[in-house]
Amino acid sequence: MPLTVLKNTFGYDTFRGQQFEIIEALLANKDALVLMPTGGGKSLCYQIPALLGDGLGVVISPLIALMQDQVSALRQLGVPAEFLNSSLSHERQREIELAIGRNEVKLLYMAPERLAREETLEMLTTLVRKNRISLFAIDEAHCVSQWGHDFRSEYLNLNMLHQQFPEVPRIALTATADARTRREIVERLQLENAQHFVSGFDRPNIQYRVGIKDQPRQQLLEFIQAEQMGNSGIIYCLSRKAVDATAEWLSLRGFTALAYHAGLPASVRKQHQDRFLREDNIMMVATIAFGMGIDKPDVRFVAHLDLPKSIEAYYQETGRAGRDGNPATAWMVYGLQDAIKLKQMMEQGDGNAIFKLAEAQKLDALLGFCEVTTCRRNTLLNYFGENHNNPCGNCDTCLLPPKTWDASTAAQKALSTIHRSGQRFGVAHLISILTGANTQKIQQFHHDKLSTYGIGKELDATQWRSVFRQLVAMNFITVDISGYGALTLRESCRAILKGEQALTLRMDPKVTRLKSKSASKSAQRIEEEDLPLWVALRKCRKDLAESLGVPPYVIFHDATLLDMISKRPSSKQALLSVSGVGKSKMEKFGQQFMDVIENTL
Repeated sequence: MPLTVLKNTFGYDTFRGQQFEIIEALLANKDALVLMPTGGGKSLCYQIPALLGDGLGVVISPLIALMQDQVSALRQLGVPAEFLNSSLSHERQREIELAIGRNEVKLLYMAPERLAREETLEMLTTLVRKNRISLFAIDEAHCVSQWGHDFRSEYLNLNMLHQQFPEVPRIALTATADARTRREIVERLQLENAQHFVSGFDRPNIQYRVGIKDQPRQQLLEFIQAEQMGNSGIIYCLSRKAVDATAEWLSLRGFTALAYHAGLPASVRKQHQDRFLREDNIMMVATIAFGMGIDKPDVRFVAHLDLPKSIEAYYQETGRAGRDGNPATAWMVYGLQDAIKLKQMMEQGDGNAIFKLAEAQKLDALLGFCEVTTCRRNTLLNYFGENHNNPCGNCDTCLLPPKTWDASTAAQKALSTIHRSGQRFGVAHLISILTGANTQKIQQFHHDKLSTYGIGKELDATQWRSVFRQLVAMNFITVDISGYGALTLRESCRAILKGEQALTLRMDPKVTRLKSKSASKSAQRIEEEDLPLWVALRKCRKDLAESLGVPPYVIFHDATLLDMISKRPSSKQALLSVSGVGKSKMEKFGQQFMDVIENTL
């Protein structure tokens, strides 16, 4: 039965990974906790059992835009789906509630805060009494974690689903959760008896690359020009100011680059998000306010111009690339100032000492990931508890192994300079001491009298900055909490300072250029003689999408169009054999696409 729905409604012949086992668990009235990478097909895990059940599947989702996109996609599949949120008029909300009462809706999306409303609880209670709710699905379940990067306080109240409706099965889903976050999801949502389904975190189609920050916008421009011309991508910056400046800078150079952050009016954010979802060859420059639930399948790159706060945040954000399974690139540049700035923000932020310690540990893990000399993918996966030892062959450290050098003596000099100057100065001043610079600040503090003054002339300022950056990343030194960025010694550096421990550091390359597997657009993977048909099919898709007011991928994904080119269906039955074509879409759109195929041959 689930396989029939998969084929007839969604147009796919087989389940992926653990999808079938998850669906069976829900149909057997069991709770489930699902960890599945972005693009792994989480939505099917609750959509299919909801369609097979007698009543309504209720989906808790954190974002209005995400609800609207999913409901639009389901309606194109012939699924009666609705959402209830603040974007609807009272009249429209009442119409939807009446349709639910008539059992005309199979999937209902709502925000978590709506469950606090008395009228919502009354509606759900009435439906449960009539055995008309098939399941509760809690999407983006990591939002319940106060340790996580996407915490939503409203999610803390979702345990009421178990308390008030214990007979209704629940499924909590996320793409990003380490062991601590998983435990918190279980505890806060009262999922102690849930079956756990943990798929691998690996996204083999994503190439991970981290470079040293040096004129980051120019580095980004060179990356785009060399590898990503004509592709869509997301560019993350830490501040709103940096977002606006970067979007303007790219626009002046001929790119379609839109800004997105919480400081923009809601109408502008919606307009920019809609354009990103519906247009090709477009870049979104954003803070972390953008991205959760973005279902655009053909994002070919995610770039970070500033360091995220944790590996979880990095994984979540980079996971928005290559959802269609085709090659994509996660590109990032970072420098010592990124680490210093984030450490200061964490120390000066809200939260108790335990919370700040956890945040600091997460940042330290990300810094270690940035500086690793072995396979970067393995480091990422090992963080999430997956043991991988074989090089992946699709990250920068595999494709261009970094050179290393014995930095034991240099580290001693750097650490000694921090100590002898009183652990009160930032990296620029420390480098001035080591290289023997005669600055006003050196004279002011009489640091030209220190025994370490001028002992580091064998390295230039850039090389010393690399040494300090890696010492911070390796937890031998840290940043004070005063806000001035002074570097201080950790107890862990004692053995190096005394010359009892050798230290190997990576040698920063002058320029790192790798050819990304994602450089080719979809059209370039097609035989030359098929290009006219590819262009015609995409135009047909775009015209239909614009007429219906939905993103093009809601009509068909690129993979479906490619399968059409391969199979050249000339009948409705043949069209149903194309991956991603179910009965509803075949009836709605099939003839238009078959006409395009016939007329372009």
